[in-house]
Amino acid sequence: MRQQRFLSAFVLFFFLQTISFAQETNQQRVLGNWSGNIELPTAKLGVIFRISAEDDSLSCKMDVPLQGAENLPVSKVSLEKEKIILTVKMIQGVYEGQLKNDSTLEGTWEQRGAKFPLTLKKTKTITKLKRPQTPQGPFPYFSEEVEYSNPKSGFLLAGTLTIPEDTNNCPAVILISGSGAQDRDETIFQHKPFWVIADFLSRNGIAVLRVDDRGVGGSEGHLSEATSEDFAGDVIAGIDFLKSKDRINPEKIGLIGHSEGGLIAPLVASQTKDVAFIVLLAGPGITGEQILYKQNDLLLAAMGMDQNAIDKNRKLQQAIFNIIQTEKDSAKQIDRLQRAYSNGMYPMLNAEQKVAIDAQVAEVNNAWFRFFLSYDPAPTLKKVKCPVLALNGAKDLQVPANINLNAIKEALKEGGNTNFKTIKLEQLNHLFQQCKTGTVSEYGEIEETISPEVLEIIKNWIDSVSR
Repeated sequence: MRQQRFLSAFVLFFFLQTISFAQETNQQRVLGNWSGNIELPTAKLGVIFRISAEDDSLSCKMDVPLQGAENLPVSKVSLEKEKIILTVKMIQGVYEGQLKNDSTLEGTWEQRGAKFPLTLKKTKTITKLKRPQTPQGPFPYFSEEVEYSNPKSGFLLAGTLTIPEDTNNCPAVILISGSGAQDRDETIFQHKPFWVIADFLSRNGIAVLRVDDRGVGGSEGHLSEATSEDFAGDVIAGIDFLKSKDRINPEKIGLIGHSEGGLIAPLVASQTKDVAFIVLLAGPGITGEQILYKQNDLLLAAMGMDQNAIDKNRKLQQAIFNIIQTEKDSAKQIDRLQRAYSNGMYPMLNAEQKVAIDAQVAEVNNAWFRFFLSYDPAPTLKKVKCPVLALNGAKDLQVPANINLNAIKEALKEGGNTNFKTIKLEQLNHLFQQCKTGTVSEYGEIEETISPEVLEIIKNWIDSVSR
């Protein structure tokens, strides 16, 4: 009997040791870099999971190079036999894969209710995106990290000021970013267009101030609680800061605004006489609501959707915008938005599905979106008396060229401004890259950050109005 018990205990011990050894072996097998492509309707989206061992457990970081996302924290790593689950709570995504061999994981990526097959391959090297225009030193100009406050908000703003060497009394510009949380370089898909612009202009005799948005980098504040009017106040604080710099001509300070920045620049120019000129890069000339409808039609068509699907999405947009503009009770507004986004099914959804819907509601249920939706740039543009240069790419699907450039031109003419120029540039997208389709998915695939032609046009025009 004792021998049988001993044998049973030995077998159990051996079995447990075998399980532990197998788990340890699988842990070793999953360590390393795993890359693969999520097949989206219009593009392949490359993802990389970097799995490492940390105190007898597994940890992981996720990269999405084409979206400029690096080191996204994988909140949970679960390994059971040869099955691994990687949960990325930050973006509401989960990868579930089966270890087929030492170099292959086969599984699915699920995000906000959508599922995509995703096979990952182990790789020793991680391919870096090529961004040949990103400036490289040595730099023939002074570069200074700066801070100043917006006296109205009390927030500290941080940025970089580049000033040409061997020059005094030079013109200067402030770069104003597009919508969303942008750093001073307006980094997107690992492109740094504002750094490229600043580098080019400062090499050519023009000082440039580029600044982190509120709540980004070294700047204080909360982006979600502010509107374009608030950001205009930040720019005015930047103008006052530049006026205090000895090497800068206080009468030759201009603004370059991209996308929403092209909406903010006229706001600033209409409020202060200290703006010598403005450059609008894909700036809006029509209301945000009109722009979003145009975006819907153009982007979905470029993705290959049929007209019925485009019309269906437009109706959802109209319903959402109507709720935002007409429902004054905040609790009712949220409830109506939840039901609109879920086709009336919100109360029946599970917790995970509700989180996905709530994220969509949050994107439109804020002060910034309400302002953008209803704001008409035309009355402000009519008040702008300084020189204006407005550029747009012919393949811009986010702020379409014809309708916006025409609206900008008409508003400036009606306001009596005779010193302006509007230019539509062929083959350029919303980021002013040479492109084929103009779709958002193409931005990260293109190596060019901004067309050299655009840089030359901006420089030459600033020279012409700053003499």
